[in-house]
Amino acid sequence: MIDIPALAAAFQNKYGNKPRLFRAPGRVNLIGEHTDYNEGFVLPMAIDQQTIAAISPRPDRMLQVWSMNLSETAELNLDALGPGRRGNWLDYIEGTAAALMASGASMTGANIAIQSDIALGGGLSSSAALEISLAKALLSISNSPMDNLSLTLAGQTAEHVHVGINSGIMDQFTSVHSSAGHAILLDCRSIKSRFIPLNLKGYRILVCNSRVKHSLASSEYNQRRRDCERGVKMLRSLLPEIRSLRDVSISDFSKYKSILPDFVLRCCRHVITENARTLKAADALETGDITEMGALMSASHQSLRDDYLVSCPELDLLVNSAESQPGVLGARMTGGGFGGCTVSMVKESAIENFKENVAHQYHVETGLIPDIFVVSASNGASEIPI
Repeated sequence: MIDIPALAAAFQNKYGNKPRLFRAPGRVNLIGEHTDYNEGFVLPMAIDQQTIAAISPRPDRMLQVWSMNLSETAELNLDALGPGRRGNWLDYIEGTAAALMASGASMTGANIAIQSDIALGGGLSSSAALEISLAKALLSISNSPMDNLSLTLAGQTAEHVHVGINSGIMDQFTSVHSSAGHAILLDCRSIKSRFIPLNLKGYRILVCNSRVKHSLASSEYNQRRRDCERGVKMLRSLLPEIRSLRDVSISDFSKYKSILPDFVLRCCRHVITENARTLKAADALETGDITEMGALMSASHQSLRDDYLVSCPELDLLVNSAESQPGVLGARMTGGGFGGCTVSMVKESAIENFKENVAHQYHVETGLIPDIFVVSASNGASEIPI
């Protein structure tokens, strides 16, 4: 948890004036993985871990930025922003400022400090939390209002252009729009959403951070997107009305899948069946059928592991260990894959034993100590009064 008074005091000590503080949460995706960039459905919730941007205006056009987590500082000129692609945290800062200005927002220079308690590279969307907290901070001190959807799209643009990850809209949308106690069922084509109450009947959502991130993650993410697009082009020869995999029913896929190369077939099968699972999961939560929700989570992991090939031995170990524990309804990897985190639905009375047993087994087999914690559904981005 971030010590907000300490953050404000550190900012004042460094820059000589009091900051305003803006927070944006990370997120965990309960189900609906790799469907967002296929115009499908996702079911994320914001978590009670966040990134905070402390900020005060400057009289010039410079951004002085301090990453408190990394103990690094940098300087950017708003009139001479570059193309990014450095491969480090500064790409997100530069990309966010550039995307806001490209959207028509006027920007003033600023002193900025960034602090986060979201696990970096853990699949909990620390990047979107950084983009959105910074965007709200920059817009506010510049007196440049922006609606929530435009704010969401600016964060996504930063990721695409300056970072080089062709992500969908889910992460930034969740960080902006969430409501405490709810997940969001988001249609990534129409950008329409509805809140799904998390009435878990004595169960909680636990995240297990594997503490690994394999180097394949970024390149394979973009490759999966290309494979899905290839599948759409091939299926369109028989289903001319489709625009994305979102438009392909399970029955039509079963009928026409033989025209696809093996790996493209498997990628398409994951996305098409995952969309169906996500809609069923939203219905299950709304009707209080948490047993069904848990089963859908486990089926999602099997599909990500066996068809989409974005899991890894460490994630599989955490999921298998979780599912063997008493009081667990389901578990799956969450996020882009190749490391990061898993998410499990665990009975409240079984949480401590779950943590002990899963951590022990994981440590014995990998030598690593996972970070295991309960998450609660939080509100979207906002200013913090101080």
